[in-house]
Amino acid sequence: MHTSSGRPRASVLFVTDLAYEARGRRYCDEDIFLTSRLREEFDVALCHPRDAEALLDGFDAVVVRNSGPVLHYQEAYDTFCARARELGTRVYNTLDGRGDMGGKQYLVDLSRAGFPVIPTVDRAADLGLLPEASEYVVKPKLGADSVGLRFTRDPELPAGTDGTLLVQPRIDFRYEVSFYFVDRDFQYALNAPHPDRRWVLEPYTPSPADLDFARRFVEWNSLTHGIQRIDACRTAEGELLLVELEDLNPYLSLDRVTEPVREAFVARMKASVRELLA
Repeated sequence: MHTSSGRPRASVLFVTDLAYEARGRRYCDEDIFLTSRLREEFDVALCHPRDAEALLDGFDAVVVRNSGPVLHYQEAYDTFCARARELGTRVYNTLDGRGDMGGKQYLVDLSRAGFPVIPTVDRAADLGLLPEASEYVVKPKLGADSVGLRFTRDPELPAGTDGTLLVQPRIDFRYEVSFYFVDRDFQYALNAPHPDRRWVLEPYTPSPADLDFARRFVEWNSLTHGIQRIDACRTAEGELLLVELEDLNPYLSLDRVTEPVREAFVARMKASVRELLA
């Protein structure tokens, strides 16, 4: 297809699982909205993550959005990444992130390096490094959406699970807050004021210290182009601790922000995809 100026429009394969049912979130609504806006500038086709590898060489770029937890189609995702690298396909988010894109190892690395993150270990020999807590969380390193998560009274790792599970103290926090970035540009923040209702979100005005906290992780990450969500919790003492650095397919909760914020986000995302294609 050509634009009114006669130049061909770039084609984008938009990867999403419109049927995925996430607790408290409407993946399909968000991606129907985003594709309607990307179509203003690009030729857009949608596909399921399991079909992406077979289709990717027919498009100028591939945008991976609300495609659901990769663990549900790990082999297909690995094949897609290998094929995209082989063909030199432009993928958005770019495949060079160091956060959730590669599993949860980054939580161990950041904890070891002294970053403000929930203390995290993945080996029995390191359990003594965790602070005392009334309860501990054990979860798979390649987990998502609380799959495989369990609580224990004492920090423990079953025999033979070194390197595959994470152990963290269960933190008593006031609320969770998420910071949303396109490339390295801050877009908006949302918080969940009720700890038991993670996805009941409200607009949040971050302090300069809050933004410094979030930007520290964005700068640490090696992502070239894409959307990042920095999830943190505010402890009872007032400190922010990183919960998750989501740089694969972060849900954006665009229905929870004002129209001007949403429009600014769309414009910045379009510009980022253009930069990727340049």
